[in-house]
Amino acid sequence: MNINPSESTAELAQASCHNFQIGTDFHDWNNQLIGAIAQKICQSLDLDTILAQTVTEIRRFLLSDRVLIYRLESDGGGTIVAESTIAPGIPLLGKNIQDSCFSEKHVERYKRGCIQIVEDIYAAGLHPCQIDFLASLQVRANLVVPILFGQDLWGLLITQHCCQPRQWQQTEIDLLKQLATQIGIAIQNAQLHQQVQYLQSQLKLQQSEAVVRYITELIRDRLDAEEVLKRVTSELARVLQVERCQIELYNANHTIATIAHEYATIPPPCQKMTRQVANFPELYQPLLHKQPLQVGEVVRGWNPRLVVMTQLACPIFDAQAVMGNIWLTKATQKVFEEWEIQLVQQVANQCAIAIRQARLYQLAQTQVSELEKLENLKHEFLRSLSHELRTPITSISLAVQTLEAIINQETVLDTELVSQLLQILHNECERESKLINDLLMLTYLEAEAETLTVIVIDIKTWLPPIIESFRELTTCQQQQLILHIADELPLLETDITDLERIMTELLNNACKYTPAGETITVAVSATPQVVQISISNSGVQIATNELARIFDPFYRIPKHDPWKYSGSGLGLALVQKLAKHLKASIRVESTAASTTFTLLLPRAIAA
Repeated sequence: MNINPSESTAELAQASCHNFQIGTDFHDWNNQLIGAIAQKICQSLDLDTILAQTVTEIRRFLLSDRVLIYRLESDGGGTIVAESTIAPGIPLLGKNIQDSCFSEKHVERYKRGCIQIVEDIYAAGLHPCQIDFLASLQVRANLVVPILFGQDLWGLLITQHCCQPRQWQQTEIDLLKQLATQIGIAIQNAQLHQQVQYLQSQLKLQQSEAVVRYITELIRDRLDAEEVLKRVTSELARVLQVERCQIELYNANHTIATIAHEYATIPPPCQKMTRQVANFPELYQPLLHKQPLQVGEVVRGWNPRLVVMTQLACPIFDAQAVMGNIWLTKATQKVFEEWEIQLVQQVANQCAIAIRQARLYQLAQTQVSELEKLENLKHEFLRSLSHELRTPITSISLAVQTLEAIINQETVLDTELVSQLLQILHNECERESKLINDLLMLTYLEAEAETLTVIVIDIKTWLPPIIESFRELTTCQQQQLILHIADELPLLETDITDLERIMTELLNNACKYTPAGETITVAVSATPQVVQISISNSGVQIATNELARIFDPFYRIPKHDPWKYSGSGLGLALVQKLAKHLKASIRVESTAASTTFTLLLPRAIAA
């Protein structure tokens, strides 16, 4: 039977198996199969492909159930690196196989070129552990040929029958031995090719070190990230001989990417162009996950022809964030090589250092400015504190001097004047004491040294007595005091001392600044989230630009007369700190008709 040379190897295998069964010469088919596989080895340096095709051709040719290539590892085990099978069960490809019966003496035998021929595992006199091992893999007949690489045993070429015993023919054994030799040649070629590629890669990496050193020196010598990034685009374009190099940077929330720097020898210019990241998920998802990206596309070039463009993008990132990407574009369908990708990623890492340095420098400048501002605030606070402390002392000193002068007079004491002076002394001492206590309370709250003493209160019974304690004062000042409490209110679990101090300070503030004839209204209500206590006083308006500072220590609205509106200047500052201490919040709103302070207590602390 003559065979057309154009028939595929698989067809040759099928035909040869058929002819083998009817008695046709097997030797010619061996030679043709070996020749076909040798040709594939010459045409390809991809070892995995060669091994996969080889086991497939052998299984078809020998009509066996399974053909494996077993790669030995240094730990005594091995991995199935190629498999062709029609046997039932789970494929073995990629699995690590540990054969407890496979010892060093077996390795030495295989190194000498010995083979294993097992026609039936139950009749070959095998060790029980080896019978169990082969049976676990559904093997009934086994033919094993060593694959040698130089003087070393690289692996094993294994042909198996799974359903029944098989008598292996000498021609089949010779075929496997010759194919094992061809596989050894393929392994040698692949490793030589890998060595050549490695040497070429090393040479190119050495050439690229100059670029990395140059950029590193730029970063070390200057803080101007803009200049560094500009030099990066031109240098990478020159070294890698690409038509375009761009650096794009993300905004703060990574929704927009802007081309900040570009070097290009082809139109159109793209600098300052922006892209919405969400519109290109296939590009930006891997980049935002710190993975380089390589894509190809066909575009209309700067001339009427269509041009195949290949693009490489490497993310610019450090341990804190992804900052942007370096994009390279060349007018060819040839992909970027591994050494080029490594170079661009190294440069991207250096760019991240430059950007981070510049941002840290800018942050440092901002912090210096903030420190200067804080220093000014501290001096202003100390001046205010000095003034507030000195004012009662001055009044006390004047009262004491006046008392001293009256006592030294030989005339009868003016008891009414003495009583007034003693009242001044009492009031100013009380004012001084309150100021010191308020300062200490602020200090404790700032340091979070105050602990909460939590109890359960019914606000409907707890609040009215506090409101009533201000009734006489509001009546004297011709003010109306109104209390509104909603019917359905939850019990509160809170620190009663802090809450009472907040209410007292807010009511004092309302009484102090509400004109005669106006109304102070206290209202309590609840929402699913909070219990809300509001204190409103009509006839008072605070300018919008002053509301932001209303809780600052010692801050007084400029138009208010400090002699008329006395106090420590710390009341509202304490209210804000105490509210924070209770995990609550305080807000203020002011219109032409009224000013309202609202305390929001979270329902999470409600009983």
